[in-house]
Formats: sequence, C-alpha cells, structure tokens
Amino acid sequence: MNAVLWILAGFFGTAFTVAGTMLLALPKARYRRIHETQHWVDDFTAGQVKAIGAIKVLGGLGLLAPTVGDVAPGLVPVAAFGLALFMAGAGATRLRRGEHVPLVGDVVFLALFALLAWGRVSLEPFV
Repeated sequence: MNAVLWILAGFFGTAFTVAGTMLLALPKARYRRIHETQHWVDDFTAGQVKAIGAIKVLGGLGLLAPTVGDVAPGLVPVAAFGLALFMAGAGATRLRRGEHVPLVGDVVFLALFALLAWGRVSLEPFV
C-alpha cells in the first residue's frame, strides 16, 4: 500500500502542479481557447481562475515535496485533504452546470485524494 500511496502522490502532485501552472501562466481567454472542453472557466473571473491555479499548484507541491525531496512528510495528508475539498467544489460546479459526465471524473479524483489522505494518516503513516 505504501508504494500505491507514493505513486498517487507523485502522479497527482505532478499533474496538479502542471495544470495549476498553466492556469497561472495563461490569460483566461487563451486557456479557454486551448482547452475547449473546460467550460467551467466561463463561470469565473480572471482573478478567480488565477486563484484556482494557485490552489492547484500549492496542493500539487504539497504532494510532491515529500515525495521528491523528503521534505515535511506530514504535508501529504494535508495537501491531499485540501485537494479533496477542492475537487468537491469542482464537482459542485459541474453539477450546477449540468455537466454530469465530467462530474464522474471529479468524484473519482475526490475519492483518490481522500484515499491518499486517509492512507497517509492511518494505513501507512510516515514514521
């Protein structure tokens, strides 16, 4: 189980750091043009999109720092729990927009982040 938790942390840490960096680096209109299926962007201001990007980057780095550099291992469950809450908000946005197919992905992410947080607190905590 320890290996599964490391893989989840590394994969999602990288993915969310890259995705958040794109949100921070690109103007809202350009991000929307590049990612044609990301209609949720239309519901938020440019500042809110940047804040979402910052949350993704911070959460991703919270998962990566202990994975890559053996820095603050207690950060993994905190970051995973925070990203689970983030995905709950993403799911609520999808539900409000009537985007039921992408909502399934958000629920899967939420469950995996919850598993990662629980796993690092109870199943395989860092010693």
